[in-house]
Amino acid sequence: LVVVCNMSVAGVAIATVASQVISAVLVLLCLMRMDGSCRVDLKQLRIHRDKFVDMVRIGLPAGLQGALFNISNVLIQSSVNSFGSVAMAGNSASANIEGFIYMGMNAIYQTTLSFISQNLGAKKYKRINHIALMSVGLVTAVGLLLGAAALLFDTQLLGIYSSSAEVVEFGMKRLWIIAPTYFLCGIMDVMMGCNRGLGYSIMPMIVSLAGACGFRILWILTIFASNRTLETLYTSYPISWALTAAVHIICFIIVKRKLDRSVSVQ
Repeated sequence: LVVVCNMSVAGVAIATVASQVISAVLVLLCLMRMDGSCRVDLKQLRIHRDKFVDMVRIGLPAGLQGALFNISNVLIQSSVNSFGSVAMAGNSASANIEGFIYMGMNAIYQTTLSFISQNLGAKKYKRINHIALMSVGLVTAVGLLLGAAALLFDTQLLGIYSSSAEVVEFGMKRLWIIAPTYFLCGIMDVMMGCNRGLGYSIMPMIVSLAGACGFRILWILTIFASNRTLETLYTSYPISWALTAAVHIICFIIVKRKLDRSVSVQ
């Protein structure tokens, strides 16, 4: 659509929607042909009230968190835009590279959420701390490894998105702050997943919105306003990740102790 039909941005949009529809249909067909507990029978699809309430209780705060996160992202993007089109292009190029690092770390987050909730349901409470520690170690290793690779090939990777030396230079300003500290975002997500896996969803939402979203807005209105540089703006990311991760860890410790006390009473 883009190369052959010359549809530019419209082609990208149409292709994205079409690919998602095709993927959804293919996945559904696979599930309908499977054997076992994952098999989908369209004739038996209906809403089970108790399961629906649990899904809304856990899923709605997570979705709301993702939506409200855009507030801080819009403010940061607006601040980047004030430095001109070249800075915008460099920022976008670096963000695309960081997306590959995030996907690697997000896989650990999804695994953590599943393993914690499964062991909670199976009442294997002693495994939960071990899972949390292993997940933090894994996401740190993945974040540092991929971050180091991004820095090692910084010029080449940014050059994929733009041949302009100025754009690459602006991209490196962001990449060299975000890439080596991105593992902090991974730790933040993993600990949030631990708390969600234990059945708490509103608390992680509040912590993440206050730490990662609220803090960045405050940073833009205060620190960045007094020192308007891209480096100052980008520094808000690792600081917000570290602060939010620390609070998530404290919440996890409190929730886990509460769980251990209730188990010992039983």
